[in-house]
Amino acid sequence: MAEWSGPLEKIDDFRWRIPESYKPGMRTDGIIYATQEMLNDIRSDKAPEQVANVAFLPGIVGQSMAMPDIHLGYGFPIGGVAAMAYDDGVVSPGGVGYDINCGVRLLRSDLTIDDIKGKVRDIADQFYLNIPVGVGGVGNVRVDELELKQVMRKGAKWMIERGLGWAEDLEVCEQDGCMDNADPEGVSAEAIKRGRPQLGTLGSGNHFLEIQVVDEIYDQQTAEVFGITGKGQITVMIHTGSRGFGHQVCEDSLRVMQNAVAKYKIDLPDRQLACAPITSVEGQQYLGAMACAANFAWANRQAIAHWVRESFERIMGVGAHKLGLRQVYDIAHNIAKIERHTVAGKLTKLCVHRKGATRAFAPGHPDIPERYRSVGQPVMVPGDMARYSFLLAGTSAAMEQTWGSTCHGAGRLLSRSAAIKRMKGKDVQEELARRGIVVRAKGRDTLSEEASYAYKDAAEVVEACAGANISRLVAKMRPLGVVKG
Repeated sequence: MAEWSGPLEKIDDFRWRIPESYKPGMRTDGIIYATQEMLNDIRSDKAPEQVANVAFLPGIVGQSMAMPDIHLGYGFPIGGVAAMAYDDGVVSPGGVGYDINCGVRLLRSDLTIDDIKGKVRDIADQFYLNIPVGVGGVGNVRVDELELKQVMRKGAKWMIERGLGWAEDLEVCEQDGCMDNADPEGVSAEAIKRGRPQLGTLGSGNHFLEIQVVDEIYDQQTAEVFGITGKGQITVMIHTGSRGFGHQVCEDSLRVMQNAVAKYKIDLPDRQLACAPITSVEGQQYLGAMACAANFAWANRQAIAHWVRESFERIMGVGAHKLGLRQVYDIAHNIAKIERHTVAGKLTKLCVHRKGATRAFAPGHPDIPERYRSVGQPVMVPGDMARYSFLLAGTSAAMEQTWGSTCHGAGRLLSRSAAIKRMKGKDVQEELARRGIVVRAKGRDTLSEEASYAYKDAAEVVEACAGANISRLVAKMRPLGVVKG
C-alpha cells in the first residue's frame, strides 16, 4: 500500500494537524495524536486520509481526531474520534465499526505471582475448557429469540439475574453495562440468528483472555483506588465484543445508510462513511440497534468474567470472593454515544463516535463510578500477547481536547495475512514459551496473525497519550497466560 503523503503540521510534540485546507469539503481540521517517531508507521497506510474524510461529515463539532494507535479501518480510521451536533449532525456506522462494543474488562485479585507459580498452565487450560473460543464458537448460554431480546434490553444485568456474576460488577461497568435506548424491534432476523448461539463466547482474531501480573505502578494512589495494590499482583483481562450479532447489525445498517445518503443529499468523499441525520428515522433506528449489540457485548463479557472466576476457584480450591476477584472496570471502545460536552462555554448535546478509542472521563465526572470519582475513569489498554498492557486514568485535558477520549490498544502494523506470511516457518507458541508465557489457541494462524511484530508498541501509544495529557499512566501488566480463539 502506498504511503500517505498529505500534510501533517506539528502543533506540539504529541499533536499533528491535517489542515482544513487539505481537501475542499473538509469542515474542520484533522488532529492525530502521536510522537514524531510514530509518524512513519502512521503514514504507511491511508488512515490519515480517513481522518481528513471524517471532517466532511455534516454537523461535526471540533476536529476529526485519531489516537496514536491509528490504523486503516472501514470509513473511519481505527483510533478515530468525532463528535456530531445532535440536532443537525449525522451518525455513521463506520464510526463504530463491525464489532460494536468490542471492549475490555479487567479483574483484579488478591493473588500474587508466587500464589499461582506452577498453576498458570492449569488456569489457562481451565479457561479453555470453560469458555468457548474461536470463529463460530457456540456459547454456554442458551437463549431463544425472546430471551435474546431481553439480553438486548438489559445487557450485563441479564446475566447477573441468572447468577452469572456479582451485582457489584454493574457499578464498575461503563454505563452500568447497559444502554437504555436499545430497540430490539430494529434488529433483523439474521442478526438474531447469528447472535443466539454466540452469547458467552470469546471469538477469534485479536480477542483474548489473559492472566497478567502487575509489573510496574506509576501512580500508587490511583492504583490503590482501582484495587491494584502492588507489583506481583495477579489480574485478568478480557477482550471481546458483540460477535456475529454486532457484525450483522452493522451490515444491515450500512445498507440502510447508503440509501439515506441519497435521500438526505449528503455529499461524502468515501461511501464507507454512509450516514444519516441523528434525528432521522434511519439515524434513530441505527442507534437503537447499535445499543442492542452493545448490550449483547456487555452481557457476553459478563458471562466470560463469571467463568473466569469459576476457573480460578477450581484450580485454587478457594471461592472467587476470597480470592478477591473483583472487577476493576469494563469499557467499550467501538461505540457511538449521546453525551453532553462543553462547546464554546455551553453544555451541548453531541453524538460522540469512538472507534478504537475509549472514554477517559476526568475526576469528578458524574458518569464515573463513585468509588473512582476522585481519581478519574479507569482505562484499560491491551497490548500484544508478548509484551504488556496498561491501566490508565482519565483527565481534565481529555475533556477539553478529545471529548473525554484516549487510545484503546496497541494498534496494528501488519494486516493479518501479512503477519501470517512473515511468520511462516516460525512457532509463535514456542517463542512465547521461551518468554515464560503459556498460550492456548485454536489455530496456528491465529497466533501468527496476532504475533507481537504485527502491532505497535503499546508503551509508545500510552506514552503519547500521557504526553498529551489525555490520560494518565497508572500501572503496567505483563502476560503470564493467554487464551485465544
